[in-house]
Amino acid sequence: MKTAPGDGSRVVALVPAAGMGVRLGENKPKAFVHVGGSPMLTRAVQGLIDSGSVDDVVVMVPAELVAETRALLPASDVSVQVVAGGAERTDSVRAGLAAAPDATLVLVHDAARALTPPALITRVVEALRAGARAVVPALPVTDTIKSVDATGAVTGTPDRSGLRAIQTPQGFDAALLRTAYAVGTQATDDAGLVEMLGATVHTVLGDALAFKITTPLDLVLANTLAARRDPADNAGGLDTTREAVIAP
Repeated sequence: MKTAPGDGSRVVALVPAAGMGVRLGENKPKAFVHVGGSPMLTRAVQGLIDSGSVDDVVVMVPAELVAETRALLPASDVSVQVVAGGAERTDSVRAGLAAAPDATLVLVHDAARALTPPALITRVVEALRAGARAVVPALPVTDTIKSVDATGAVTGTPDRSGLRAIQTPQGFDAALLRTAYAVGTQATDDAGLVEMLGATVHTVLGDALAFKITTPLDLVLANTLAARRDPADNAGGLDTTREAVIAP
């Protein structure tokens, strides 16, 4: 059951899942790599459904995997649609937007953030419903950050108090995001495209569990956390020796 008020808005979550994820070292699209016995994509979509804040989900995958993907996704009263994505992430998001013409609010969520808590998703949607046109989850930066030149020499040390690490889902007024994609510029995330239009992007508190599974070490961590959250999902599948290495 949806927890959001009936304000007439329609929240559609877009999940780009066509990337190969070379840094993870797998021979398949990253979203199909298993975490705790389930594909990352399945877990990411289930989190969106469990938030109770999303009306529809559109998943964008390689064209040859559309039929296979439908069989992997959880059954729910939330509509989950699978469409062919594109060669680049921006192409996939465009395909998702085209498949959701009735959306008034749009979330864009990385399948690789498979352990994102439903409560974080709800925070983003609530901020949109409260009037923000662009919202991203953010965490304070804990490492010291250095800027460097082409040779690797340090050129400066930004004050990290004003820096944030940005996660997903990123939420937008649908018309604003469509306008940003129509311009055809490039950015490292969807919020960056919106920023180029001069729109204000607001932040809500992120969550450490919403980390992006990018490297083999990230995958070890994700499997360990998934086993602790739901041992049944990972029965027989967790390397307990590796778990002991990273356990606090």
